[in-house]
Amino acid sequence: MEPAVYERMAAQEAEHWWFAGRRAILAAEIARLGLPGGARILEVGCGTGGNLGMLAVFGDVTAVEPDDGARARADARKVATVADGRLPEGLPSSPESFDLICAFDVIEHVEDDRAAVAALADRLAPGGFLVATVPGHAWMWSGHDAEHHHKRRYGMTEFRQLFQSLELRRATWFNTLLFPPIAALRLLGRAFGREGGDDGLPPAPINGFLRAVFATEAGLLAATDLPFGVSILLIARKPA
Repeated sequence: MEPAVYERMAAQEAEHWWFAGRRAILAAEIARLGLPGGARILEVGCGTGGNLGMLAVFGDVTAVEPDDGARARADARKVATVADGRLPEGLPSSPESFDLICAFDVIEHVEDDRAAVAALADRLAPGGFLVATVPGHAWMWSGHDAEHHHKRRYGMTEFRQLFQSLELRRATWFNTLLFPPIAALRLLGRAFGREGGDDGLPPAPINGFLRAVFATEAGLLAATDLPFGVSILLIARKPA
């Protein structure tokens, strides 16, 4: 990603509605997995480390991050062991090492996404879970994706097909409640030639409202898969 993106991430990910709402959703999903006590957890592409504290609730966390500056910020949190690493060839861990591997908005950055998923599956212990999120819908491509160095946005069928070596436990859309305004802004931006990044921190009242709406989906996802959304959440398990 562009250096400015990492700077914004470090400054905003504690409070920004998207980061905070996504953490609430992911924490609820992981809590339902029934991980063993002291679970061995790997976050791949941890960025500046905003998810590490959430993941540490569930076990012993290791993380990898290819960007030097982001990795230093993540390591400074003193929550997890943070190493240099990247997908697909640069994971430092040994095969069948982890009970949970997390790739939160990471796979879309990798040129060879099939090799990336294969590398993640290789690091899973038998019975271990892979939790991944990616941006959805190629037609929603914008300057935000370019600035974040995305290679693609996914359709549901396309993304599911990457995980055929694992047992698919769940594949659902999310960021559903805010999908209409986000889609409208993306399309209007394209129509008027304004396709810059859109991940700035809104004013506090708006940010709080958006955060509450997005985090509400944690409860909805406990009951059902969602039929559309800005992003995809997938959970797969390695056969025991």
